[in-house]
Amino acid sequence: MSDSYKFKHHGVDDTTNTCANPALSEVLEARFSRRGLLQGGSALGIAGVLSGSFATLAEAASVPFAKKAPQLGFKPVPFGFEDKVVVPEGYSADVLYAWGDPVGIAGKMPAFRQDASNTAAEQAVQAGMHHDGMSYFPLPLAATGSKHGLLAMNHEYTDDGLLHVGGMKPWTGDKVLKSQHAHGVSVIEVEATGKGWQVVRPSKYARRIHVNTPMTISGPARGHKLMRTEADPQGVEILGTLNNCANGQTPWGTYLTCEENWDGYFVNDSGTLSANEKRYGINNKGAGYNWAKEDFRFDLQLNPNEANRFGWVVEIDPFDPASKPVKHTALGRIKHEGATVTIAPSGHAVVYMGDDQRFEYIYKFVSRNKYNAKNRKANMGLLSEGTLYVARFDADGAGQWLPLVHGQNGLTADNGFADQGEVVIMARMAADKLGATKMDRPEWVAVNPRVPGEVYCTLTNNSDRGKDGKPGIDAANPRNKNLFGHIIRWHEQGGDAAATAFKWDIFVLAGRPDADKQEHVGNIKGDVFGSPDGLTFDHNGVLWVQTDVSTSTVNMKEYKGMGNNQMVAVVPESGEFRRFLTGPHGCEITGLAFTPDNKTMFVNIQHPGEPDSERNDPAKPTAVSTWPDGPNAGRPRAGTVVVRKLNGGVIGS
Repeated sequence: MSDSYKFKHHGVDDTTNTCANPALSEVLEARFSRRGLLQGGSALGIAGVLSGSFATLAEAASVPFAKKAPQLGFKPVPFGFEDKVVVPEGYSADVLYAWGDPVGIAGKMPAFRQDASNTAAEQAVQAGMHHDGMSYFPLPLAATGSKHGLLAMNHEYTDDGLLHVGGMKPWTGDKVLKSQHAHGVSVIEVEATGKGWQVVRPSKYARRIHVNTPMTISGPARGHKLMRTEADPQGVEILGTLNNCANGQTPWGTYLTCEENWDGYFVNDSGTLSANEKRYGINNKGAGYNWAKEDFRFDLQLNPNEANRFGWVVEIDPFDPASKPVKHTALGRIKHEGATVTIAPSGHAVVYMGDDQRFEYIYKFVSRNKYNAKNRKANMGLLSEGTLYVARFDADGAGQWLPLVHGQNGLTADNGFADQGEVVIMARMAADKLGATKMDRPEWVAVNPRVPGEVYCTLTNNSDRGKDGKPGIDAANPRNKNLFGHIIRWHEQGGDAAATAFKWDIFVLAGRPDADKQEHVGNIKGDVFGSPDGLTFDHNGVLWVQTDVSTSTVNMKEYKGMGNNQMVAVVPESGEFRRFLTGPHGCEITGLAFTPDNKTMFVNIQHPGEPDSERNDPAKPTAVSTWPDGPNAGRPRAGTVVVRKLNGGVIGS
């Protein structure tokens, strides 16, 4: 399989940002002298210089938590080399919901068939493939209990070698439909019983949302001429969501699913690509899904505006299975990794978002109206109106949120933006115009519940650093190939998430102390890791980091001896990382949710058994892994795992 197919799923496809904005490497080079930082020949000395004044800011912050920071009490697990999920002594890990399991719709609960012979209609009411971002909602609505609730989770993409009998040969319309139904979102009801956590079946809440589910459009691009198609001449309703990566959860009890590498599903082989298409990576091949051959809505020669209808944040009400999902165009069209929500002191909703591709940007949205804690219905349109910003990281450690507003800062008709609808549809190009700072694959964003205005973002890696004239090494990230990634941290001015200014530093540089090359060393205190991706704070203030080392690299090359993908925990105040979980062969660890009492953790194991081509040979489906069903299984399956402490205690304590 070609690299253009392989890398699409993980957001590391070819760089499409060719504007002249400074990259973070250049900003850091200007801020810190590389010679001064690296004297002594060790990148470990960087940590103290880049820690800034965040410790004193944290100490001064008034937060609704005990002043004493949480402590990690578990014994770290070693690197993982086995085909199973490993957790610390005193913990259990049980599979709850795997690809092909029935979602729980009454009268529609087909069992999973290990030979992949489930039909497209059956797949539409079963768990999709490749579980990703996830949130837990206590039942009933507005409850705070930890024994009964809903899980909403993403199904990012498909391995068509596993999904179909015979894989992609022959390729048919039925296989396209089944692949489409294996994308999207599941909403399942779960309950703690005497036999552990179980999926409740049937359930009035059970729901599958996929590529053919009708969705409405909100915000400035609703009805826009660039959103209109022959099937939707008004530009107000879209069929489906896809490549659903990370997620968000609103205080009013809705789920945000995020469309990431949507470009790879579309094909334009006319020989002429628009500037908009080029900027988002659309080409004449796609990423190997081949939907356009059977479903012409993905052929941009026939439906040139269809791609503009993807790349959005989608809001879903998990408590109302009859509700229509909403694509919120006010949050911008990018390759959304996630959408992390917090409420500013003023009451405005703030959404942080990363655009997961090399040299792309970090964004935030501030709602026009205020959150109403007493009226859930009043919040349902909160993400439809507001201001979208993009981040600029300045050389002096300060930063600015730049507004993407039509008529301001060059976002005018003369510069290619006729109205606010075009600004959000072409958000990347608007951010280019404003001079936003290029970043190394911005992924998940997490807001510290203990420190108002403190925010973290994983920058997974960027092997293009220093390659073919692209930005090179710098003081804070001295590696020509940023193969291990890092985590950036900023503090909003005055602890206010709605502020337009912030201070920033680097929380950690991932890497290994025994690396042959200096640029791969990092400055981790504790258990080492690379390619940080998933990022979530639990309710007590422990930060959990999940890794996504690609299957072409995991336990090989510079990652040799580091085993399978993993999850580590860190208390920001101490900075010590401890390895909590390792996954089976060929998997990514992604998606994390906790019950309110922090005694149950839900974690997703994505694409176990994935080969380095990212598509399995249908004749050898268990060549890499047999998780979770074991040696007699027909194929590996992504799955949600429930992790608990055997003594009933708090996870991580």
